[in-house]
Amino acid sequence: MKSITAEHIDTRILAIRGHKVMIDADLAELYSVTTKRLNQQVRRNIERFPEDFMFELRPAEKAEVVANCIHLARLKFSPAAPLAFTEHGALMAALVLNTPRAIEVSAYVVRAFVRLNQALASHKELARRFDQLEARTDARFKAVFDALRELMTTPEPKKKHPIGFVTPKEK
Repeated sequence: MKSITAEHIDTRILAIRGHKVMIDADLAELYSVTTKRLNQQVRRNIERFPEDFMFELRPAEKAEVVANCIHLARLKFSPAAPLAFTEHGALMAALVLNTPRAIEVSAYVVRAFVRLNQALASHKELARRFDQLEARTDARFKAVFDALRELMTTPEPKKKHPIGFVTPKEK
């Protein structure tokens, strides 16, 4: 039985359609079942999975996930659309699988979602306090606040340059 680390689970949580989700292949790996078995059990118990628990990825979403997540590259040629499970859906999937491993690991999965929610809430609270502090100071500190805001934003990904010989037309 593979040991589960918090970092391993944290890296499997993705943001899709404004929800924090885990892809069926990742959940199946964590629960030590095949993706096919996980999806069979979900389909057999579909009434337990409303839209806020689970949804099917659109082709464009699937392509983006495959492009951005190296460990999901095997999904590229899969004819089936992956399922995305929210925190509640991941827990429900463990319940419908009803294996000792799934029940055990589901607690770790829920904790990972909770940690992510707490980190996001703390970031929002920090931004709110920062706005209040900025409103109370004078213009002399504007440069300091601008620099801090720049550090708080996530940088845009750098444009990748093509590898190999590039003709002048391609530049």
